[in-house]
Amino acid sequence: MVQQHDYDVLVVGGGVNGAGIARDAAGRGLRVLLCEQDDLASHTSSRSTKLIHGGLRYLEHREFGLVRKALKEREVLLKLAPHIIWPLRFVMPHMPNLRPAWMIRLGLFLYDHLSRRETLPGSRSVNLRAHVAGTPLVESLKRGFIYSDGWVDDARLVVLNALDAQSRGATILTRTRVSGAQRTSAGWQVELTPRDARTPPRTVTARALVNAAGPWTGTLLQGALGQPARHQVRLVKGSHIVTRRLFDHDYAYIFQNPDQRIVFAIPYEKEFTLIGTTDVEFTDDPAQVDISAAEIEYLCGAVNHYFVRQIAPSDVVWHFAGVRPLLEDEHANDPSAVTRDYRLDLDLTEPGAPLLSVFGGKITTFRVLAEEALDKLAPPLGISAPDWTAGAPLPGGDLPAGNFAAFEVALRGRYPWLPAPLAQRYARVYGSRALLMLGQLDSVAALGDELTPGLHEVEARMLIAEEWARTADDILWRRTKLGLHADAEAVSRLTQWLQRNSPITTATAAYLETTAP
Repeated sequence: MVQQHDYDVLVVGGGVNGAGIARDAAGRGLRVLLCEQDDLASHTSSRSTKLIHGGLRYLEHREFGLVRKALKEREVLLKLAPHIIWPLRFVMPHMPNLRPAWMIRLGLFLYDHLSRRETLPGSRSVNLRAHVAGTPLVESLKRGFIYSDGWVDDARLVVLNALDAQSRGATILTRTRVSGAQRTSAGWQVELTPRDARTPPRTVTARALVNAAGPWTGTLLQGALGQPARHQVRLVKGSHIVTRRLFDHDYAYIFQNPDQRIVFAIPYEKEFTLIGTTDVEFTDDPAQVDISAAEIEYLCGAVNHYFVRQIAPSDVVWHFAGVRPLLEDEHANDPSAVTRDYRLDLDLTEPGAPLLSVFGGKITTFRVLAEEALDKLAPPLGISAPDWTAGAPLPGGDLPAGNFAAFEVALRGRYPWLPAPLAQRYARVYGSRALLMLGQLDSVAALGDELTPGLHEVEARMLIAEEWARTADDILWRRTKLGLHADAEAVSRLTQWLQRNSPITTATAAYLETTAP
């Protein structure tokens, strides 16, 4: 007798890799459960430099295969979510004492040609004294280089993958921890413990388990799963700071530092500049990571070498830090030199209960990582459906001809009463899903109370009902970046509103129904 399982695949981890794998698996017709111990993208996947890029600096470490793969994916992702992923031009001022011009030109030539470019312009030299990007830079910087990469709203990328997975039949449970698992020759029995006290623990069965727990990959293996870790992750902390806008144009900067590291300064949320990142070995609890005073000083000092306007720690309006779970590389003593590639480990010790663990990775390669993960699971699970995600837009990304500018104009035309900044933000954050949120509304008053600056009740209700938002942080920092404009009083007001409205996700409601006596 063939044993029936609740799910074909249980994915542990609600970061970009876990959400991407859940989406791919659901699209191939599998019964999928994704569980995340906190909110979606609440750790590493919302604390990146927010770039879709090949990794120009990885060329120095001869990681040509990784760079080629990432550059190829850059082109794919730009088409799948043009509302949250878009081209960005980077300026690299030349510092002759750090890297010679010929080396930079060679690196940019490779960057332009390692993979086919369809949408992005190539690199070129620039006279900084005659270019707008040179205006905020110190007078001694005369020459530079310009190249292309992409920007991404990282936390929303995770949410959109989860949304698409759910639309294809997957169950998404946030704030649910894997507290135990038993592996048998017939599959997995997994105990799930929700953080919501109203929801009792529950045991589910699955044919296969995917460990995409990021910084907790090894901990999960040796703890709840009771399995040996055949590879190791190296935890490296990357921290960022945000200041008020330091320049008045749309170019980003990549700055070389005397320690051979690089720091980005990127236009952020119109009024701000994002500066990062650091690379610091990390051995503590990934859930308790924070930027240090030394890192803030380091980042301020790095950009002060280049900008006329000097900044100090007192200019920092927000900061964040994340732990990158990098694939252990015994040849790399410098954390910044540790590979950003990944390894997928398929454990068939019990052939009837496959265990796939994800080690390493970067946000740019999440989709192809998920594709490779499903290809590895195909033989033991008997999956015959082909890969499909390369040509399927993410939710909200199905814009006519992929033209975001035209969509934004159309949105304003359809809702002429929307203030321009609000219309632009809705278009950027939600893409075509903004039409579902706004529906037949015909006035600003119809949006409901303004809970925090720029956040109205209609949007908050949608984030609760459809995007698993439960707390003020979920809404203000991961679903949106409106936390940059919300003071303590506004956050308190939103928190009280959430408490009154008893937020509960659709998935949690269904879960409660299945566990009710």
